[in-house]
Amino acid sequence: MLIQEDVHLSYCTNIHPGENWDITFRNLQKHVPVVKQRLSPHADFGLGLRLSNKASEELGVSGNLKNFKDWLEEQGLYIFTMNGFPYGNFHFERVKDKVHAPDWTTVERLAYTKRLFQQLAFLLPAGISGGISTSPVSYKHWYGTGEEREQVLQTGAQHIVQIAVFLWELETTSGKYLHLDIEPEPDGLLENTVDVISFFKEYLMVEARKAFMQLGFTTTESESLLRRYITLCYDVCHFSLAYETPETTFALLAKEQIEIGKIQVSAALKILWDEKAKAEIWKSLAEFNEPVYLHQVTQIEQNSVKTYPDLPIVLKEKEAFKELRAHFHVPIFLEKYGRLYSTQEDIIKVINYVKKHKMTRHLEVETYTWDVLPKQLKLDLDDSIVRELRWLKEKFQ
Repeated sequence: MLIQEDVHLSYCTNIHPGENWDITFRNLQKHVPVVKQRLSPHADFGLGLRLSNKASEELGVSGNLKNFKDWLEEQGLYIFTMNGFPYGNFHFERVKDKVHAPDWTTVERLAYTKRLFQQLAFLLPAGISGGISTSPVSYKHWYGTGEEREQVLQTGAQHIVQIAVFLWELETTSGKYLHLDIEPEPDGLLENTVDVISFFKEYLMVEARKAFMQLGFTTTESESLLRRYITLCYDVCHFSLAYETPETTFALLAKEQIEIGKIQVSAALKILWDEKAKAEIWKSLAEFNEPVYLHQVTQIEQNSVKTYPDLPIVLKEKEAFKELRAHFHVPIFLEKYGRLYSTQEDIIKVINYVKKHKMTRHLEVETYTWDVLPKQLKLDLDDSIVRELRWLKEKFQ
């Protein structure tokens, strides 16, 4: 749904299970019309679509894609963004670091992303842009040495630039503008703003000059095309975990002319130490320890960010701290959970910035953890989705 001129807001359907197309579509049919009726009964409602590789493959056969587009139009729905980060199943089984697999060193990730863009181009209404968020190249702990990581960044850049060329060709032939939105997160090869800028300067730009100059473009034109088609997915939770303020990040990116293709609106857990209540704090935090997703934990240590790969490590050590932040996407409308808090204040800062600066056309709420939240937070799913979107929309008034 539109919240400002040409600014689209929705939620990411990775909330719903979707290991294949049949399950994906049945969940969309069950939930999306209900959410649309409550939030946008008289106007079209945009959607952030998540397709696993298998669901995407199955969507491309037997007329499924055309039938899906017809259903969207009948329901007053449209797709403007996709989540292309998780490749495989994302619910009811251990995901953890497998969310990065296959990474950007592989042809599987390249083929999956190209197929998603072809499907998005078919589904995308005329006159609006489309984007797909993707992984931060790979998972840091899969590669033990600096040389290995450098090779992964180089190979990943080569494949991502192939996507840039693909999107240039797609826009040339179809007139539709689409962009790939790289999404940094803790323990990804890209974790923060400095990593993003370095990757653009030292890897993506180098490969882009090679690829686009072979097509007859100048150096300057090649760099501009790279920036047009490869952008950033700013996940608020992830940048909160990096202890970066939105204003600082946005200013640095603007200076380097790196565009923000999508903002994923999400909140991390924030834990503030209280010696008198430490037993209660550890007990409350333990309720968020679950076996499906990675929940990296970060803290400021000697002017740098220290990252624990997963929450069980912190719960086992139980060392005193000043502040911890945990990678657990919690409901954005809640600021406090008993003795625990959220990074909701960063969402407010992002909203205030976006209201003053037209910096992205895509806003997507991404609280995918409803199945694994503590019992007291597990509310009706449709009610929860509606509540999050209403809360966010009201903040834009």
